[in-house]
Amino acid sequence: MRRTRYIHIMIAVLALATMVSCREDDVIFIPEEVPVSIPEYTSIDGFYLLNEGNMGSNKCTLDYYDYSTGVYTRNIYGNANPSVPKELGDVGNDIDIYGSRLYAVVNCSNKVEVMDVATTRRIGQIDIPNCRYIKFHDGYAYVTSYAGPVEINPDYEQLGYVAKVDTATLEVVDRCIVGFQPDELDIADGKIFVANSGGYMVPNYENTVSVIDIATFREVERIEVAINLHRVICDSRGQLWISSRGDYYEEESKLYCYDIRKRRMVAELDVPVSSMHLDGDSLYIVSVGWSYITMQNEVTYAIVDTRSREKVCDNFITDGTDKEIKIPYGIAVNPITKDIYVTDARNYVNPGYLYCFGSDGVQKWKVRTGDIPAHFIFVGNNINEQ
Repeated sequence: MRRTRYIHIMIAVLALATMVSCREDDVIFIPEEVPVSIPEYTSIDGFYLLNEGNMGSNKCTLDYYDYSTGVYTRNIYGNANPSVPKELGDVGNDIDIYGSRLYAVVNCSNKVEVMDVATTRRIGQIDIPNCRYIKFHDGYAYVTSYAGPVEINPDYEQLGYVAKVDTATLEVVDRCIVGFQPDELDIADGKIFVANSGGYMVPNYENTVSVIDIATFREVERIEVAINLHRVICDSRGQLWISSRGDYYEEESKLYCYDIRKRRMVAELDVPVSSMHLDGDSLYIVSVGWSYITMQNEVTYAIVDTRSREKVCDNFITDGTDKEIKIPYGIAVNPITKDIYVTDARNYVNPGYLYCFGSDGVQKWKVRTGDIPAHFIFVGNNINEQ
């Protein structure tokens, strides 16, 4: 499935060389293949890793790890699309697969880039201003949008919205207004749940989750949770796990659990969250909690049991190699092997690293990535069916 990519690498490099005259002002990232592990053979082919790139740098890139070869390839999008100006664009914020297409939300380029999932060749783009996160349901993509410009302003007036996109035509067919600066979203029980952050409005943060009825595509409820909401994941029990970033001063980052069927909050955990990944009944969490009071980061590698709603692990990295990681940023767990992947954004301006840990928390390998490695999506026959 991936072999074509490797055959074409030298051809693509030559094509890049012929285009220097029209791209001389852009940073071009030559693709690199790095063997990192022995081959693994399961129904999961590999995973894509979207590197955000620092804002304003147009350094968003896409990497791919192939389990069948044990090879990690940097900047696979650039290899497949040598003629696309500025490549993926400015700040990759989310990635997902629907059908045979790969979707990358590129925040400050105001677009969702659509690619063929097998080759990463560009199919088209969906224009959505200040787009943030994406989910799919019954032939439609739902994308959160801050709607307004990137601007810190306590009196910000532009409400955000969720765009409804027809995945057949890649056209925005409807919009639903929600709160200020909506971030992550999830879909369950015929509803879309959207975490409103109000992140541009410091110190006047938002504190609600918008509930959208999918049939009518209208907001039907606002759930008050906590300030500056970010992540939201629904588990198999109808529990919505919601993270608050806090205010970086007195209000600390926390994790909340809301039962969408009983329509009430059922847990509040003193667990800071930057990124989280649900695998079965285990919610894996990494966090770098900055405080303007202590002027320090507090780093967390936790596991929460969604059945008991309790933190069951303070550090899932057991061999001490967490000391190597400067800024844990992204988290994913292979649903079959249970290997744990953690990304390190380091200083946010230079290439980061991807660490692979076994289910026992012992490091298996690490590899250099693009700048600010962040968002994973696994590729395989038994996953990503939505």
